[in-house]
Amino acid sequence: MGSGPTVVVFGAYGHTGRFVVAQLRDRGFVPILSGRDADKLKLLAESESGLEARPASVDDPDSLDRALAGAAAVINCAGPFAATAAPVIEAALRAGVPYVDVAAEIEANVDTFAHFTDRARAAGAVIVPAMAFYGGLGDLLATAAMGDWTSADEVHIAYGLSGWHPTAGTRASGVVSRERRGGRRVRYTNGGLEYRDDDSPTLEWSFPDPMGPRAVIGEFTMADVVTVPSHLSVPEVRTYMTVEAARDVSAPDTPTPAPADEQGRSAQTFLVDVIVRSGGAERRAVASGQDIYAITAPLVVEAVDRILTGRTRTVGVASAGEIFDAADFLRALSPHISVELRS
Repeated sequence: MGSGPTVVVFGAYGHTGRFVVAQLRDRGFVPILSGRDADKLKLLAESESGLEARPASVDDPDSLDRALAGAAAVINCAGPFAATAAPVIEAALRAGVPYVDVAAEIEANVDTFAHFTDRARAAGAVIVPAMAFYGGLGDLLATAAMGDWTSADEVHIAYGLSGWHPTAGTRASGVVSRERRGGRRVRYTNGGLEYRDDDSPTLEWSFPDPMGPRAVIGEFTMADVVTVPSHLSVPEVRTYMTVEAARDVSAPDTPTPAPADEQGRSAQTFLVDVIVRSGGAERRAVASGQDIYAITAPLVVEAVDRILTGRTRTVGVASAGEIFDAADFLRALSPHISVELRS
């Protein structure tokens, strides 16, 4: 049992939440288990000896206040974040503690920046949305690749996934996002979000070895189109997904992730290839690892550790690349992920 700061994990019994709880314990934090389902919390608390469970509902502010009482920070792992982010942020502001989430929903992240930026800055509070594989990792890689550039013409983030078995939370969040967009797709161009009714293009992306050239869905837009331009001066942000993974996540019969090692990670592998272009110059950052859900845990826990130890660059609502030293943060992930910066 750790003796470090207590951190509330809202949605602790979910697929990603369980990885986050384990990572917190590994890092010496004391997780407080929270979420909407009291029965699932009880079962998790029984399996995680010594941890406290505090049921809470986003429809009950008092229950959220009780869940956060005495904690040092809160990590929100409970989607759809369109429903959970704002209530848990409000509770964090009332408690005076940092808030971090793992939202991949574009619209939910837009809402967080739009609704809480001024209040959080005025209160000196820290709110970091999308501190996950989607949104956080791509932003860190793009920021590190930018280096000393103050602006760029384009950022391209290509996701090379061996496959994608979505969790129930991923599917639920996807439904909410599609409903909010009226079934349209979205991309970031000319300095803003653009909603379109046409199909995304299919093209070839030359991933670094050992993956090599692969067919990808162009403009398979992820949360990076919110996080990257929130602090980097770049008018065009494009994200891409390998065709096989895109088919997996859209197919209704694709099973959920299955554990393949002692850590509970699936056999899924990933390669994230980021290219930043300015004029005729190009810079690149590449990251690779195993299991996009599992890798979110060291990302979000490293973020909490840096916030609580004062290794931050700003206050208010901020993405990973803005609030942290991106290159240093990526180096700290070396036990979990391989990163290479190329000029």
